[in-house]
Amino acid sequence: MQIDGSNYLLAIDTDDSSEIDAKYSSLSLDKVVEVLAKSKALTKIIVLDACRNNPWKRAWHRDIAMRGLASVYAPKGTIIGFATSPGETAADGVGRNGTYTEALLQHIDTKDCPIETMFKRVRNTVAAASQGKQTTWEHTSLAGEFYFNLGIDKIVKEYDETALADGLFGLDNSKLSHKIIEGLKSYNWYVQNPALLKLDEKSVKPMSINNLFVLGRNIYQAACGSSGAADVFIEDFKSRTAQFGKLKRKALLDGMLFEIFFDSTGNLRPKIKSKYFDEVFDLQKIPELKASFEFIADTLSAAGANFIQLLVVGTYWTLPFQQRKKKERLSC
Repeated sequence: MQIDGSNYLLAIDTDDSSEIDAKYSSLSLDKVVEVLAKSKALTKIIVLDACRNNPWKRAWHRDIAMRGLASVYAPKGTIIGFATSPGETAADGVGRNGTYTEALLQHIDTKDCPIETMFKRVRNTVAAASQGKQTTWEHTSLAGEFYFNLGIDKIVKEYDETALADGLFGLDNSKLSHKIIEGLKSYNWYVQNPALLKLDEKSVKPMSINNLFVLGRNIYQAACGSSGAADVFIEDFKSRTAQFGKLKRKALLDGMLFEIFFDSTGNLRPKIKSKYFDEVFDLQKIPELKASFEFIADTLSAAGANFIQLLVVGTYWTLPFQQRKKKERLSC
């Protein structure tokens, strides 16, 4: 609530005897903003669903001008969202959450929606729910774009959306790469193994980077399904792909690494596909394959994955938290 033109976050043990007591037994919002302003984070977000009626206003004989929350200065790189406009109060809503929080929950996870656009959608939803009585408000000094849910195709520019979300990938049997992919998708070793044997220095020349990326994903998938040819391909990746060319070799390995962490819709897996994790990450020891591990590290970071880096015998390993036990074994 607002006291003397400044905003305070009330604690459960805030002293309500007087405005002065309440002020000095609460947390100053200005302090929170100042602490965030000193953060090295490029984007700082404060969302206040706290514009309520003051339960003590009669006891304090408050002026009508002191209703709601006061305006707040937003330092560079900060956006502050309010449930309602300065000087006004907000409705509590009729459900589990207040009107404002209900609207936030509805829009915050919208894919590829900039934060400013998300708040506009929240404002329209709240206005409709309150019959125009409540108008949400933001103070912002953001210099860049921020998304709560950025699609993988916006994060990775090297490959098409249908390669990153390969559930959308359409097969064209006039292309050899597509025939190999179709064979690998068969879940039949007698089809998978001979299909992969068609991938060699000659056949790879006309294949596009996107097709090779999807091919890499399906090689890893087939190996996890116990395809002997796919297993051998991963273990012998260095020599099997030595003559493929730098970019095409990278696309194959990028696809294999991507398949470990991302599903067919391009979303992070809740649990990584780890059956051949050790074999694939052993390739990080080969200097000419370093670019692929930089690719997956950058992609995981941009996608908001929780992962750690571990220095093992002079080599950086990028591991998700789910792999902590495996990491400890590797470090031994």
